[in-house]
Parts: sequence; C-alpha cells; structure tokens
Amino acid sequence: MQLVKTLVFFAATTGFSVSAMAQGFGPGGPAAVVVSNVEYRELAPSVDVPGTVVSRYDSSLASELNARLVWIAEVGTAVKEGETVARMEDVTFRLLEMEAEGRVAREQAKVQFLKSEKARLSRLAENNLSAKSQLDQIQSDLAVAESDEKIAQVQLGLAKVSMHVTQIRAPFDGIVTERLRNIGERLNVADEVIRIVDPNSLEVVARAPLNSVNFIKEKATLDVHNDYHSDQASVRVIVPFGNPQSHMFEVRLDVDPAIWTVGESVRLSMPTADVKHVLAVPRDALVLRREGASVFKVKDDNTVEQISVITGLGDGSHIEVIGDLTEGDQVVTRGAERLQPGMEVSRSASTAFAPTGG
Repeated sequence: MQLVKTLVFFAATTGFSVSAMAQGFGPGGPAAVVVSNVEYRELAPSVDVPGTVVSRYDSSLASELNARLVWIAEVGTAVKEGETVARMEDVTFRLLEMEAEGRVAREQAKVQFLKSEKARLSRLAENNLSAKSQLDQIQSDLAVAESDEKIAQVQLGLAKVSMHVTQIRAPFDGIVTERLRNIGERLNVADEVIRIVDPNSLEVVARAPLNSVNFIKEKATLDVHNDYHSDQASVRVIVPFGNPQSHMFEVRLDVDPAIWTVGESVRLSMPTADVKHVLAVPRDALVLRREGASVFKVKDDNTVEQISVITGLGDGSHIEVIGDLTEGDQVVTRGAERLQPGMEVSRSASTAFAPTGG
C-alpha cells in the first residue's frame, strides 16, 4: 500500500502516469519509438495535378416524342438496364398503332385476292386471249399491292417504335440522380427528362503537363489522394494529343468505387522523370532543424545515433536520403522529436503509438 501511495505522489508531482511508469516509459526508462527499415526503392520525382472522379456511364435521357409526361422515377432510385424510368402519355400513339395495323391487314387482303386472281387467270390464259390481257393487268395490280403492303408494314413499325419510346428506359444499371422535368409537363423531342449515373464504373479524369507524358504508360499505377482518401489507380488510357495553349494532356485512370464517389476532387502524383533505384526512408523519419535534415538510427544496443542526411527524390510516403546509412538500418519514424544522440529506446513496429518519453 505504501508503494502505491509513493507512485501516486510521484506521478502527481512529475506529470507521469502510473500506467506509463508501470510500462517502463517513465523517467530513466527507454524512450518508446516506432521504427522502419532503410531500403532501396524505385522512386521518381513527381508533381501533383488536379483530377475529378467521374462515372464512365453518366447520361441525361431525353424524350423522343412530343407528349405529356405522366410518370418519372424518384431521385435515388436504383435501376437495372432496360427498366422504365419515365413514361409519357401514349393514347395518341396507341391509336396510330391500331390504324397502322388495320392498314397492313387491308393491304394483305388485297394482295391475297390479287394472287388468287392471278392463279385463276393463268389457267384461263392458256386458251383465252381475253384472259391473257386481264392477267397482265392483275400482275401489275399485284405488284402495286405488294409495294403498298411493304409501305404499310413500315408505317406499322414506326407506330410500334413510337409506342415503345413513350417509356424512357435505363441504358445501363445505375441510380437516378436528377429529375429534369416534372409530371404533367409537355415534352418536345430532345427535351432532357432524367439523369442516370452508374456509381460502379468510376474513373479519374486529369490533365497533366506534357513533360510527364513520356514517363507514364497505360496500366501504370499512380497515387491518387485527397483530404479524405488515398489509393492507387491504374492508368486506363492516355489521350495522345496535348493542348498547344495549355501544354497539358489528358489521362484517365480506373479507381475503386468502394473508396471514391462521383464528383470528388483528387490530386494525382504524376512522374516528371525516369524512375531511379535509390536508398530511401519514410518521410516521417526526417528530423528537420536549422542545422539541416537528419534521422535517428537505432543501433544494435538499442541506443540512437543522429545521422545527417541530404534528401533527394521524393515519391509518396518515401524520400531518397544520402548519408551514413545502409539498407536494413532501422530509423525512428515516430517519437524522434524528443530524442538525443545516445539515448536508449524501446522499438515498436506499430503505427498506433503516441510517444511519451525521452
């Protein structure tokens, strides 16, 4: 009990917690740090360029008829390809279809009659000159009737198309994102009615400096990030024509729809030189002071040595360093702010650590 009271009194007067002292991180104990290995990496200088997440399938569907809108899907509705998303009044077009069907039936009946007359007169014409003359007329009438039947069939087809397009259908799986017209409005041909976006077919569209075009290839992987997310994306296509005014070219990258959302602004790390094989450390390992940049290397006896370095190429989370370091050395990436050369440390590979000692 006396020992517990002593610990509590010491913690209250020094600012250290009892739990911290119990873990060995109090006064006189090794400083807890997070370390990472020095390693050779392929790095290239890069520049961040702005981009936007878009859907490859984003359509505003329009009316193909002059008609009144009688129904439209609600915003946020998930639809499948071919599903109806808007419907127009179809009474007039249904009547036109019925009229066209009647015209086809009439022309077919005429053709059938003339074919039977042709067959009858063909038998009589063998011995009857009068029948032969009538046969010639029937053959002419039959040709005209067959042509009229084809025209009627075309008109029926157009009537059926008009009936079909009284319903606007989704051209792909997606979500209704905007209603551009309201129920009851009279639509003209080409009036936009509804917008559908596929949230699962995403890409980033970015415009990059022309001096980068020689350092990326299709299917190459580039870093994409913003204030909320970070990921890698594969180059889908490089538009091989630059803008002579802006000296920019367009690049499109496939991105993960589980991470990104249509309309998000992102930054794209675009290489501006060839990749080099260099010795690199995490950027978090750098200690920047007035006298220059340095890192704390952890030696075999768990003490630290401060190594001055010169930085070089940077790429994402790593940066090239030139100094008294070799591949496999361990450097401090968290907890270096309060270290001094020769201090003993307790190493950890966990990134969830908040440094306490030193």
